[in-house]
Amino acid sequence: MARIAIVAGLASSLVNFRAPLIDALLALGHEVIAIAPPADDATSAWLFERNIAFISVDLARSSLSPLQDLRTFAQIRSALAKSKPDAVIAYTIKPVIYGTLAAKLVGVKRRFAMITGLGYAFTQGETSIKRRLVNLVAANLYRVALRQVEITLFQNPDDLLAFHQNGILSVKSPTAIVNGSGVDTEYFSPVPLPNAARFLMIARLVADKGVAEYVAAARLLRQTHPNATCHLVGPRDPNPAVLDWNLIESAIGEGVLNYHGELSDVRPAIAECSAYVLPSYREGTPRSVLEAMAMARPIITTDAPGCRETVEPGINGVLVPVKNARALADAMGKFASDASLRETMGKASRAIAVSKYRAQDVANSIIAACNLN
Repeated sequence: MARIAIVAGLASSLVNFRAPLIDALLALGHEVIAIAPPADDATSAWLFERNIAFISVDLARSSLSPLQDLRTFAQIRSALAKSKPDAVIAYTIKPVIYGTLAAKLVGVKRRFAMITGLGYAFTQGETSIKRRLVNLVAANLYRVALRQVEITLFQNPDDLLAFHQNGILSVKSPTAIVNGSGVDTEYFSPVPLPNAARFLMIARLVADKGVAEYVAAARLLRQTHPNATCHLVGPRDPNPAVLDWNLIESAIGEGVLNYHGELSDVRPAIAECSAYVLPSYREGTPRSVLEAMAMARPIITTDAPGCRETVEPGINGVLVPVKNARALADAMGKFASDASLRETMGKASRAIAVSKYRAQDVANSIIAACNLN
């Protein structure tokens, strides 16, 4: 069996997003090593229980500092040189770029990259010199790094197409598409819908998630459905596409929005909503949508890469154009007016989550694509 190093941009994501994959690798007899920024106590305990060696590195996900990134690269290289894995699996932009290049330099024979979304560098937010520069640098670094991998895994066909169109990957490069990171359909189990029209969005508070559009739609919805309520859960974020906090404060002050901050367990918030909303500009596969689907909630999201894959229009939800608050408000109004529609589409969401996005099935598909069984 192999020693496999998993390189992550956030330690908690090893548990929150990669637990099924790690457990599946362990069940096959592989040894797993985790490399990520410093872990919290809960993550450390989870890794310790599984006898997974953890190596901490300084990795700032949102930093644009070349010196910081050089330090990150050197630390990942050192970690791989000391641990001597047989294979490396890296996910999110900096671990993919620096993890695969470092693995190549120290002689790790098998290298795999998982593209879990394109993030700030590629998302079509407000045009700026900074965004164009970040896009150029990221594309070139990706191009070099992904030449070193055995296979690149994507979460949706649009991201794969974007890499081809940007010349990052040739059409001959080995690739596969997997259904996101999956969702634990037992942990996120169905809960009866409330009678009231309650809308929920869970996201980091960055512009590219469509928070401003959600706030604008909430204002419009209030004019036609004054009894409907709109709720927002999520942390403030250092991402370069950070949202103006005044927008949230104003909406809260007007009574348009109920903000609940960051929650360690989002299930109670999902249980209290009657429809889930994510007006994001682009995703890999939005985990929050999968969680809401698993709990039998109808979905309103954008006709955007990653988001559109989660909705069968007219079956389990509605797709709306990106950056269109009016269309979003109209879709929310449709659900606010029809409890039976919410019920029917919520049940369809659960069925899709179980058939397509079960975390164990997704983990097995990743292992099969990488030929690690």
